[in-house]
Amino acid sequence: MLADKPFDAAALGLPPSLKATRHGAVAVLTLARSEKRNSLNDAAVIGIETFFTSLPDDIKAAVIAAEGEHFSAGLDLGELKERGVAQGIEHSQLWHRAFGHIEHGKVPVVAVMQGATVGGGLELAAACHVRVAERSAFYALPEGSRGIFVGGGGSVRLSRLIGVARMMDMMLTGRTYSAEEGQAISLSTYLVGPGEGFAKGLELAQRIATNTPLTNFAVTQILPRIAESDPATGYATEALMSAIAQADGEAKKRLMDFLEKRAPKVTRS
Repeated sequence: MLADKPFDAAALGLPPSLKATRHGAVAVLTLARSEKRNSLNDAAVIGIETFFTSLPDDIKAAVIAAEGEHFSAGLDLGELKERGVAQGIEHSQLWHRAFGHIEHGKVPVVAVMQGATVGGGLELAAACHVRVAERSAFYALPEGSRGIFVGGGGSVRLSRLIGVARMMDMMLTGRTYSAEEGQAISLSTYLVGPGEGFAKGLELAQRIATNTPLTNFAVTQILPRIAESDPATGYATEALMSAIAQADGEAKKRLMDFLEKRAPKVTRS
C-alpha cells in the first residue's frame, strides 16, 4: 500500500484523539490530543484497544507516536472525580486489556517518545517492545503526589524494566528522569535528537516488519515468558521454540540464501 495512507478511522470507531495511518507493512497510531498533552481518557484507551485488535493481516509491525511537544501526560485525571472502588477496578482492567493487546498482540510495536512521558503515558510506552526517545523526553510517575496508584500495568511492566526500588523512588518522591537518564535505566532503547524520533521509529518498525512472523512472535511473546520462568522451564521452552522456528519454510529459505552468499553478513552499523 502507499505510504502515509490513512486507515478508515470512522469504520474502526477511533475517537478524534487518535489518528491511524500506514506505511507499507507498518501501521502508525498517533495520539492527537496535543492541547491536553495527549492525556489518555477512556475513549482513547478503548480506541487503542480497537486499533490493535483490528490490524489487517498484512501489517507486520506498528508505531505509537504523538502530535505536539509531548508523548503523553498520562491519565486524564478529570475522569477520576466520581469513581468508586468497583469502578476503579473496572477502569484499571480496561487499561490492562488495551495495553495487553500491544504487549501480547499480533505485531511488534515501537513507541516514539518526546516531552512528557508521564504516568499512564509511561505505562503505555512500557507496553511497547522497542522505545525511541527524543532528547526532550522526560519521565515521571506522579501518582504518589496525586493520592493515587498506577493502574495501567506499570507496577508489572515498569518494575521489570527499571527495578522495584527505582520505581518506588519515582512514585514516593516525584523524581523525574531526563531522556539521557531514561536511556541509562532502560526506559528507552534508542535516543535521538529533536524531531528525529518518528523517522527512527518508523525505520526500526520497517526493519522489524521484514523479519519472519514466527521469529517476531518468538521474540515478543515467548522470550519474555522464558525470562520469567525457572531455568529448567526456560531452557526447555527455548529448545522447543528454536526447533519450531528453524523448521519454518521461510527460515530455511533465508538460511540457504545466507549460505549461498545471497544475503548480507552482519556488519557494524
